[in-house]
Amino acid sequence: MQIGPHTLETPLIVAPMAGVTDRPFRELCLRLGAGMAVSEMLLANPDVWDTQKTRMRMDHSAEGGLRSVQIAGADPEMMAFAARYNVEQGAQIVDINMGCPAKKVNKKLAGSALLRHPDLVRTICRAVVDAVDVPVTLKIRTGWDPDNRNGEEIARIAEDCGIAALAVHGRTRACLYRGHAEYDTIKAIKQAVSIPVVANGDIDSPEKARYVLDYTGVDAVMIGRAAQGRPWIFREIRHFLETGTKLPPPEREEVRTLMNEHVTNLHQFYGAYLGARIARKHVGWYLDEEETGREFRKHFNALDCANAQLEALEAYFDGLG
Repeated sequence: MQIGPHTLETPLIVAPMAGVTDRPFRELCLRLGAGMAVSEMLLANPDVWDTQKTRMRMDHSAEGGLRSVQIAGADPEMMAFAARYNVEQGAQIVDINMGCPAKKVNKKLAGSALLRHPDLVRTICRAVVDAVDVPVTLKIRTGWDPDNRNGEEIARIAEDCGIAALAVHGRTRACLYRGHAEYDTIKAIKQAVSIPVVANGDIDSPEKARYVLDYTGVDAVMIGRAAQGRPWIFREIRHFLETGTKLPPPEREEVRTLMNEHVTNLHQFYGAYLGARIARKHVGWYLDEEETGREFRKHFNALDCANAQLEALEAYFDGLG
């Protein structure tokens, strides 16, 4: 898949997820087979940038891989300014969020709320494309609600404005994350435009990735929630797409190593205090399907010390034999 001058080695992209796709998570997914990882959403309003988390999200200078940064907002001038600023900080691709269904985002007319205003979609896309000399991509949903699936219209607008690639989540804003993603609209969008299209939504296995690629004809798939606690899903899908065979699940010792590395990197990236708190949800996801992990998660979530967390993980895996 080609995005402007950039070629993805594999058609697997890490979806932007607020509070999840920070640098440690993105770099882990890239190492385990993803072709690109999109950063967590940044609001375009500079008035909210003066926080530690936001400043860290905006620093891409030392990051490996293809650096794609997602911005959200409803004001074309602010979006253009945010795009320029992030490119100055090292972004190689700017992604526009028009897919987030969260109420706090939508009530500011950002995220998927913009799908109800095609003229504003056009103005924002043109403003951002004209503001930077890197490729601009767009992420949308299929529409506002099941009776108003205007994804094809939005896709044509995006292509006309110079958007380099389009990612589509197979649900409307009204669906939130309920029910099942549908791929007929994504297939129609792919047929309606000539720019690369990426399918997103409920892609949680190698077989599902193969099905969605074949059924819709898209250029790549984007994986979000299925990678939480399972970053090796990209390696599994990549192997299946290339060979038609399934990899066995990772051995316990590899999971142990990956978890320790991930938690350590979170501590180093955020600092011991904040990193220890952010590590809790990731460890919870890793152990979500482990019967032996339930009691341990309660214990782990009560730990405030980075070293204590690492010692607890070692003790947990030692106890598994």
